[in-house]
Amino acid sequence: MSENDNGAAQAMPQIKMNVLAQFIRDMSFENILAQKRVQGEVQPDVQVQVNLDAQKREPEHQYEVTIKLNVTSKAKGTEDAMFVLEVEYAGIFHIEGVPNEQIHPFLLIECPRLLFPFLRRIVSDVTRDGGFPPLNLENIDFMQLYRQEVARRQAEQPQGTA
Repeated sequence: MSENDNGAAQAMPQIKMNVLAQFIRDMSFENILAQKRVQGEVQPDVQVQVNLDAQKREPEHQYEVTIKLNVTSKAKGTEDAMFVLEVEYAGIFHIEGVPNEQIHPFLLIECPRLLFPFLRRIVSDVTRDGGFPPLNLENIDFMQLYRQEVARRQAEQPQGTA
């Protein structure tokens, strides 16, 4: 029985993944509160929108994955904007051993999971340097985000007649 188990283990492809580079593709931070010269205590209401993008690159087994964040902070009660942060953070990955039918979820779940701690630090530093308390983003469940996107796309497809 152990021979069968060993044979099955050898048949499973070995996944190799390396992060070749990571970088800020685009970033914009606007301190609207300072521009309006608002003073006093303001309670923030922070909204975070996340989008993901993945593309095959020309070299074999290379992919580029981008996390796009749009963070908006509004004052509770007045809904006046306090700041807006838009950032696209990308990583270039070398990936081997992932079956073709699994590469799409792998790129949009595992790769962003590796990039996110670095993006979280950038968001924290930029908001602090922009005159606000550092914004520490909650963890993002990229698997749940992927499932929601798949469900949304399936719902958009026209229903066939039986």
